[in-house]
Amino acid sequence: MSKVCQITGKRARVGNNVSKANNKTKRMFYPNLHVKKFYIPEEDKWIKIKVCSSALKSINKFGISAVLKKAKEKGTLSI
Repeated sequence: MSKVCQITGKRARVGNNVSKANNKTKRMFYPNLHVKKFYIPEEDKWIKIKVCSSALKSINKFGISAVLKKAKEKGTLSI
């Protein structure tokens, strides 16, 4: 499974480890992902999606239905 948030589309980014001697080596910055189950009352079913912590905050604020609708419009949802 790829390390991509299904709501926001956040994915791993590339950067550098920088030592005290200013040596630079490549590294990855991964999003803070969690696999969560959500109940959708309109469809009367449970879905399991991989979301980052910022998407969880959006779901708590706006509700799962509104966030899923916005993600489908944006094109990041892959359920």
